[in-house]
Amino acid sequence: MTTEFTPAFLDETESHTAWGAAQLEALTDFLPDDDWTADLPACVYRQGALELRVGVLGSYDSGDRSWMWGWANPGLAGTPVAALSEQVARVGKERGIAEFGEGMLDLSGHADPGRAAETLAFAGMGVTRSPGYIGVPAGGTTRVYFLPDDPQVPRAGFDAVTMPRMLITGAGLLGRSPHRVVTGYFDHHGLAHRTDGRRLVADLPNGRRAEVDFDEAGRIAGVRATVTG
Repeated sequence: MTTEFTPAFLDETESHTAWGAAQLEALTDFLPDDDWTADLPACVYRQGALELRVGVLGSYDSGDRSWMWGWANPGLAGTPVAALSEQVARVGKERGIAEFGEGMLDLSGHADPGRAAETLAFAGMGVTRSPGYIGVPAGGTTRVYFLPDDPQVPRAGFDAVTMPRMLITGAGLLGRSPHRVVTGYFDHHGLAHRTDGRRLVADLPNGRRAEVDFDEAGRIAGVRATVTG
């Protein structure tokens, strides 16, 4: 039993927090407010009239407070619906991230096991570059998490207007390294950036640039988009 995530896992997860927060907003706005069903052999998830191709990322059992990756589920291992979760396992092996490589994780030692499960789902979304994740109750004490794998789901592109809010939101999710949050956001959107003292400058489309200032404690002190001269 562990009481906290490893630094390698947290570092990887934090690099996805800002763009991931924006993407989850886009997915939430896209999904209808309706009941859901799934056909796992067909990799199909239905919510109301919407039908999506998905993969099973994992599941959380609030009874014993455990998380199981889709690739480790005996009923799903090796099937198409577990393919996306297998990517998570490969990342774990390549980058030495234990949480991605262990099929079953005991979360009972975490202060908030349910939040820990959501963090795992968020991390899985991040490393697979999926357009969000869908967590739904699946009967009893189980909650299952799906990754959309369908072009119907809108991708949250770079938006200079929402950028400050996404960076601040992302920095608050884990609270370890706001600088990693910011660089991860710009890397995700393919925007070149550089560090100048306590300021990070990114080149934006249409001749603009973003300037993100950090205070002495490494916290985000200001975010602005400017027009270059």
